[in-house]
This record gives sequence, C-alpha cells and structure tokens, in this order.
Amino acid sequence: MRTIIYIDGFNFYYRAVKKSPFKWLDFKSLFTKILYSNHQITQIKYFTALVSGKYNASKPLKQQVYLRALQTYIPEIKIYYGHFLTHEVFAPSADPADKNKSVKIIKTEEKGSDVNIAVHLLNDAWLNEYDCGLIVSNDSDLAESMKLVRKYHPTKILGLVMPGKGHPSKELMKYATFKKELEKVFLEIHNCQILFPELIFQNLLIGEHFLLC
Repeated sequence: MRTIIYIDGFNFYYRAVKKSPFKWLDFKSLFTKILYSNHQITQIKYFTALVSGKYNASKPLKQQVYLRALQTYIPEIKIYYGHFLTHEVFAPSADPADKNKSVKIIKTEEKGSDVNIAVHLLNDAWLNEYDCGLIVSNDSDLAESMKLVRKYHPTKILGLVMPGKGHPSKELMKYATFKKELEKVFLEIHNCQILFPELIFQNLLIGEHFLLC
C-alpha cells in the first residue's frame, strides 16, 4: 500500500518530544515501527519553519543539523517551509493579585504548515500518489482537506497519528480511516531503533560550524 506521511513539524515537536531525549528521531524508522508491514512508505513530507536565534542562539544551528540529517539519511523525505509571525499582544496577567490586569507579551506563531499540509494532501490524492495518506498532527484545521479527500477519493485511506497525550481532534477523527497514538512510552520502548546515531550529529555539527565560519 503506497503511503505518504504528512508531518506537522511543530505540532509534533511541542506535543511529543519537547523536553525529552527523543528530538533526533529518524522518521522513516519510527513510522516503519508504527505502521503495519503492508504499508510502503513512498514519501515523507515534513512541514516546518526556520526558528530564530533571537532568544537562544543555538536553536537555529540545532535545527539545521537535524534537517540536514533528515535529508541526508532519509531519501524519501522532503521538507516544506512555512514562516514565523511575531507580534506584540496584550494577555491576562498570571499573577492572581493582578487578575484584572493585562500585560504586553511577544507572541510567536508558526504560519503556513497547516495550509501546506492540506494542499499537499488534496493534490497528492488527485494525482493518485498514495493509497494511504498518514497525517501526523492534531490540528483541526486539517479536517476540511481530509473531508474532501474522503468525498472525492473514497478508496483512499486516511490515517491519523496523534502526537503526545490528550484527546484526538474530534474534527479530524470524523474523516480518519484509522488512528494511532504516539506517546513517549512508545518512544522509550523503541528509542535505540528510531533515533539517529549520535555520531551522525557530531559529524554534521562540525560541518555546520565550518559553514558558519
């Protein structure tokens, strides 16, 4: 069964691997473990945005090293970029003594990935690129694209992988043929088989340092 995997990078990161030792995931190995053997992974589409080093100078370097590892060692993967939008907004104070007071904060949002995923999911269905499309996200904004695939391509299978704990989006579940959860306990059990070797990142990190000099 030809399978394309659509990964919402930031949704996956914040729900499944932030503050964990599982940030250096080999997505091909991971989803080979998750899916049944009749799935042939033909493409992995990873949707993300380049992070800023404004508040942490090491973040862009770490991200670039990881993206290079994905592209170097997973021939099926292709990366699609959105962008960050940063602006000042007023939000309620977290201090109970100032519960009626609003404070100005800097809000950063990743834009574009949900639209990009929706467009690719639909376009690949029309082009008959997959038998199964696997959506790795819990963003309910993707529900309409899933609905249209099911309506106009009823033989297509749509899988949903919900990163992290919590309840899957009810809107996404309406149109998913099957659902799988990806919690940290799964990553802990299989960590040696689904992570890139540390040596890969040491070599790539050295290469990135030379490129930056």
